[in-house]
Amino acid sequence: MEDKRGRSNLPNGFPAKAEDLLKLSQAIIDRDKIDTEGKADFIAWDDELPGFGIRIREGGSRTFIVQYKTDTQNRRMTIGSVKNLSLMAARKQAKKELGKVALGQDPQAVKTESRQLGTFKAVAEDFIEFQGPRLRPASLYATRHYLMDYCKPLHAMKASDIKRSDIAAVLRGISKHGSVTADRARAALSKCFAWAIADGLCGETFVNPVIGTNKYADDAQPRDRVLTNAELAAIWNAVADDDYGRIVKLLILTGARRNEIAMLEWEEVRGDLISLPGERTKNGLHLDIPLAVMAREIIGERPDDPPRFVFGKRSGSGFSGFSKAKALLDAKLKFTKPWRLHDIRRTVATEMNEHDIAEPHIIEACLNHVSGAAKAGVAGVYNHAKYNPQKRKALDAWATLVSVILARASGANVERPQFGKGA
Repeated sequence: MEDKRGRSNLPNGFPAKAEDLLKLSQAIIDRDKIDTEGKADFIAWDDELPGFGIRIREGGSRTFIVQYKTDTQNRRMTIGSVKNLSLMAARKQAKKELGKVALGQDPQAVKTESRQLGTFKAVAEDFIEFQGPRLRPASLYATRHYLMDYCKPLHAMKASDIKRSDIAAVLRGISKHGSVTADRARAALSKCFAWAIADGLCGETFVNPVIGTNKYADDAQPRDRVLTNAELAAIWNAVADDDYGRIVKLLILTGARRNEIAMLEWEEVRGDLISLPGERTKNGLHLDIPLAVMAREIIGERPDDPPRFVFGKRSGSGFSGFSKAKALLDAKLKFTKPWRLHDIRRTVATEMNEHDIAEPHIIEACLNHVSGAAKAGVAGVYNHAKYNPQKRKALDAWATLVSVILARASGANVERPQFGKGA
């Protein structure tokens, strides 16, 4: 069978009907527009990459798969759930696996053998798959990143043979990327081993090897740091004109959480508004973030054929590399007092309150907090207002104040604007 371009659409020799071939797109997947013809187990094959497709089961589960032939048998391999992988990332992984097949390898056999041997990589992959429906995409992405990228030295080891000294050595290496990164990797490792033990994957007498290992971040460090105007301006002026720098500036202008911006998708940018679904926010609540002119200019115009993510386009999973980028920024700033990106969020809230930019419950709404009187408790059950007009006015005013802070830091004699009662 050939398509209009004379190219074989058969997934490496497997039978496929012409109607089962589909030009897959992220929009089609997100909107669940694949017609299964009422079949309990249906596969829609990608007409761009033979052997790659989406398997849809009667219960509603949708998984990316790759199908191929070896010299002796037919193989089908799961790439991952549609919930947890973008089409771009899944197709990239499928190409990688099919490339192995072209070299005479059998990736599914390797994966099966790894599971039989009980390697840490196999255990981690099973743990990530188990966590898939239980975690928000941002949390699942972070878990996968820590276990599959930072913990590679453990991958080939048999999980039940891993000792505390092995974990400690890996954490020491990770700590070079930052103490917080090391501690988050440590937490992911601990949860993974706890799950594996409960699932009987490491033997009856196995003890979690993460227990007793050192933490690297200073737990005593207060988390109430508010940046001064001079520090805020220094950060703005020191960041480069790259993805990390643009993310930091957007955090300053919006007060959003780090991953809300780092994993921003073009589909979530709607003109001068960012619209985040509940699965993308910490508290699971939908969040609209009105964009001031300065913020909209930083995001830029939507490309004609945009990738899924606004930042970190190469990874296909949003921006990564915070530890390295933050270390380079700190080397420029040379602040005497340590600071975190989350301090920006706290600073935005504090400055907006101190300058009477908006009423407290509007500022809480800007930050997607539910602790304010207007949204907490019984009142919150009935108060579903988004306050978008009020939030827009508040964030526009905050952007004006940021402009003044930057101007004054450069030596310009600019008066601070008056807001609220003092206006």
